[in-house]
Amino acid sequence: MPELQRLRADHAPALLTFERENRAFFAASVPDRGDAYFTDFAVRHEALLTEQAAGTCHFHLLMAENGEVLGRFNLVDAENGTAELGFRLAERATGRGLATSAVRRLFTLCTTTYALTTLRASATVTNTASRSVLTRTGFVATGEEVLLNGKRGLGYVRELPPEATAPAPGPA
Repeated sequence: MPELQRLRADHAPALLTFERENRAFFAASVPDRGDAYFTDFAVRHEALLTEQAAGTCHFHLLMAENGEVLGRFNLVDAENGTAELGFRLAERATGRGLATSAVRRLFTLCTTTYALTTLRASATVTNTASRSVLTRTGFVATGEEVLLNGKRGLGYVRELPPEATAPAPGPA
């Protein structure tokens, strides 16, 4: 079973491979990271680790047993009990409930480790897979329309009670 791991320095090669192999797939539903992301990957990875050490962000990778990155699950701008959730899953890992499961596992980390009580998220209106994961895990649309690199999106929120667990697992 894939394991959710906190981002580490030694994840860099596998993470870069994940991003390169899935770039076109991601660009179909989320804003592209741009060429500079790949050119400056080592510097960017180190910056993420610095943010994580400061406690303002919490980055996680969904890792296969063979060390391959299957997905990213990020909690950014953590402040006053709130953070923004962002995630992406490798094309070959979609359709198996892995994103839903990983988001549910994050809820426990949010309350037991990161002192978070509220998560916000957004997804482009064309990204039905991410919007489905959000609703399956208890996020509620806020009615807020957002722009994600020029693409129309919707905002979501999820309150996390103490010792949060996601809604009872249903169909993924």
